[in-house]
Amino acid sequence: MKYEMIVFDWDGTILDSAGAIVRAIQAACRDLGVVVPSDRQASHVIGLGLLDAMRHAVPDLAPEKHREMADRYRFHYLSGDHELTLFNGIREMLERLQSAGHILTVATGKSRLGLDRALAYSGLAPLFQASRCADECHSKPHPQMLEELMAEFAVVPGATLMIGDTSHDLLMARNAGVDSLAVTYGAHTHDHLLEFQPLACLHTVPELDQWLARCA
Repeated sequence: MKYEMIVFDWDGTILDSAGAIVRAIQAACRDLGVVVPSDRQASHVIGLGLLDAMRHAVPDLAPEKHREMADRYRFHYLSGDHELTLFNGIREMLERLQSAGHILTVATGKSRLGLDRALAYSGLAPLFQASRCADECHSKPHPQMLEELMAEFAVVPGATLMIGDTSHDLLMARNAGVDSLAVTYGAHTHDHLLEFQPLACLHTVPELDQWLARCA
């Protein structure tokens, strides 16, 4: 076993939620009467902590409006998050990795409340041994989430693998000295992800599962 611990991003990697996040950001902008970002602009901030995401998605928004924007985003996203689904094959892949003895963890831009809610709805909580969220740590791409998870389980960077669908995930891995895998079925494009030199860019969950079975 090369990677003792495998760290997963959540939105766009495990949960098929990227489209819902984009729509919630755009709806929040309409609520506040500000310029609505394009799908591409809104999807680029997926993976960041919520306030950081709002600052990047709506750069002209007055700082005193950031929290109101975040509140409106939460309203729109949480109104439908219970309807979101896992990517096909994710549960079976995680079960196989757990059975093989890997430590499975999550590093996400979600809040603790948001992740706990998602874990409960998805039924995946028993498969993950620990997690870190953006309201507990610095937002990605700061390496704090990975550093804390490695410290918790006494796992060295060389035995840790980060898997995510955004450049924020890959930069966090690089900043922590950790290998990374990119998946292209989430928020960011294949060409953009390649710029950050992941071990591989995988286009489907079955491709990811096969890579992990062969190389992890």
